[in-house]
Amino acid sequence: MTDAALPPATLYPELDEAALGAFAAALESGDTSALPAARAAEAAAALSLVVFGRVRIPGADGDELDGALWRHTDTRPRPVVVMPSPWANQGWVLYAVQASLFAAQGYHVLAYTARGFGRSGGAVDVAGPLDVLDGSRALDFVAERVRGPVTKVGFLGDSYGSGISQLVAAHDERVDAVAALSSWGDLGAAFLENSTRHIASVKALLKAAEKARLSEETAEVFANVLGNRETDRTLEWARRRSPYTYRAELNRRRVPVFYAHAWHETLFPPNQMLKMFAELTGPKRIDLSVGDHSGPEMSGMLGLPNRIWTDAHRWFGHHLKGDGGSGIGDEGQVLSQIMWNTRLEPSTDLDAFTGQQVRLHPVGGPEGGDGTLSPKPEGGWTTRVLTGTDTPATVADAVITGGYAEMAGRPKVYETAVIDRTVAGVWVSAPLDDTLRLRGVPHLRMTYTAGTTGSTFIAYLLDVGPDGDAHLVTHAPFTDLDTPAGQPVTAGIDLQAVGYDVPARHRLLLAVDARDPFYGDANLPRTTLAFTSPEGDPARLDLPVA
Repeated sequence: MTDAALPPATLYPELDEAALGAFAAALESGDTSALPAARAAEAAAALSLVVFGRVRIPGADGDELDGALWRHTDTRPRPVVVMPSPWANQGWVLYAVQASLFAAQGYHVLAYTARGFGRSGGAVDVAGPLDVLDGSRALDFVAERVRGPVTKVGFLGDSYGSGISQLVAAHDERVDAVAALSSWGDLGAAFLENSTRHIASVKALLKAAEKARLSEETAEVFANVLGNRETDRTLEWARRRSPYTYRAELNRRRVPVFYAHAWHETLFPPNQMLKMFAELTGPKRIDLSVGDHSGPEMSGMLGLPNRIWTDAHRWFGHHLKGDGGSGIGDEGQVLSQIMWNTRLEPSTDLDAFTGQQVRLHPVGGPEGGDGTLSPKPEGGWTTRVLTGTDTPATVADAVITGGYAEMAGRPKVYETAVIDRTVAGVWVSAPLDDTLRLRGVPHLRMTYTAGTTGSTFIAYLLDVGPDGDAHLVTHAPFTDLDTPAGQPVTAGIDLQAVGYDVPARHRLLLAVDARDPFYGDANLPRTTLAFTSPEGDPARLDLPVA
């Protein structure tokens, strides 16, 4: 991994942990005088209605979990919200403000730190069976300590806590609704996409968990991904930790599930999440935003206005309290923030969001030069790419952090002219006559021949302005491990889903290279990938256009 792609020390770089710690301390002491006015008012509002206390929760396998309970003291029937923590040693404290807001709205709330992190016992199980049992034990704990009947139960989590929340809901029939922010559906697809290892993601998780206590199995699986070992074992480990595996249980009970996800998510790419979303048959909603992992909802963690947290509150209000006044039950299943104008675009469902298909064909140009993206296929060309060298065409400068620049309207600029055409194939469209509204999952089909057994390439779709500077629209990696050297490989891959408006007079650029620091590389250095377009199966790029 190059220095530019070194993982952050935390998965939540914009989070003001000191402010959240001060808020939690004020809840404990009852003294809100040191908090900013808005936060002091939120803490005071919660404390006027509930008793707050730090708690130790008896978890699975005899391990205790660190937590906090916001408990109403009357005997009225009330709903409960349980919040498993993100992947961070700060644990439940990261939910202190939002849990207080839920408490002020009439919920009993229990937030807890996942096993292996912070002051919780046990070892990190990565949403495994112990984490699922911990969630049920946490629900037992709060149900035993409130005075009145529990009417309904919601599980809400961000990042790591979101995966745990889905899995608990699939295994515990007491859970009535879920809110999962920056989550995963298929963990195997997040670690191994098109047989390509997501090494930057695993390094980021390890870096952020430096102070955590990883189980022996967790440490071994992460090491295997980085070392390119035991792939089948890793996928089986991931399958047991994937909500997608248990979707039938969620569907049997029609558990309402709310998701929030970022378009350029580098930790849990959006396609695996959309696969999960598409399979759910109960009430569901997904908010798709500009940014990267946990960035779009991060300001809400601090109590600032945030549409994702607002929708999570509305979702629970509708499904746990029967509050139809929010209207969220009638607003459609998909709300997408369109890059880069940040317009919010509602759709009734995924089919309505995804546009009609427009097909372009990569057509080869002169050796070492650019080809074109043409409406008509053309065979007989070959574009050779040298392996072992990175190019300026990359997923991002670093996991997670680039998403904050995108949210601020400053996405990474790619200088397409400096991409070395000896180590990347480049195909460019004619200038667009009108705005191209990309909505959904683009699909790329290309044939190539590798100089060795084992090969990797990464495809990038870029939006190129009249000045030659570009922004990343989407991308995907592909790896083939088995085809002998010199034999053709046909790769049919879905690029990551997009909601993107390409302006008129801009061009689309497809770049294909053989190395990216975000991914494992099956190529041997200084060999070649020779891309071509067979007559009977021409290279093509299918674009979902609204």
